Amino acid sequence: MFNIKFIKSINSIKDLHKEKKPEVILCGRSNVGKSSFINSLSLKKNIAKTSSTPGKTRMLNYYLVEEKLFFVDLPGFGYAKAPKTEIQNWQKLIEAYLFTPQNIILAFHFVDSRHKPTDLDLRLNKMLKELTIPYIVILSKADKLKQSEKYKIKKEVIKIFPELDFEKEIILYSSVKGIGHKIIETNLSKLLK
Repeated sequence: MFNIKFIKSINSIKDLHKEKKPEVILCGRSNVGKSSFINSLSLKKNIAKTSSTPGKTRMLNYYLVEEKLFFVDLPGFGYAKAPKTEIQNWQKLIEAYLFTPQNIILAFHFVDSRHKPTDLDLRLNKMLKELTIPYIVILSKADKLKQSEKYKIKKEVIKIFPELDFEKEIILYSSVKGIGHKIIETNLSKLLK
């Protein structure tokens, strides 16, 4: 467990956080479990607001981890019920953030383990590669899968992202059951040193 605290939300690139610390970005489709992930790693619950309604994260949210690095939670993409102009604004904000020189050291790309990566996931992956941001795919909501389904989704993901290490860079994760927590904690502890 880590000491994580919410710092601020921004909806404009001019408000980017000025404090220079390493940043780990949390990215993926709407309602994929990024807020639950933050809460599951935190000493206190409900640091990040969770919702069953997709598209609740509409700004860049900064969280300070152990006073040493930031989680930057990006708005979830692919939620069609938000107004088109709002979706475009999120997209611009995400791209402006990613293409503005930052201290990004890693991306956690969240994919719902019950579904194959979508075209939007592939586009996000392409962007991370273009920006040479190292990334780990987190297959969230793994508690909802049978054992055979867990292996199957990992195999499908490695076909789509063959450059990833099957064990170290594709992680089944459940905020509810604790699946994958040890691997994430080990990775984060290395980054915090």
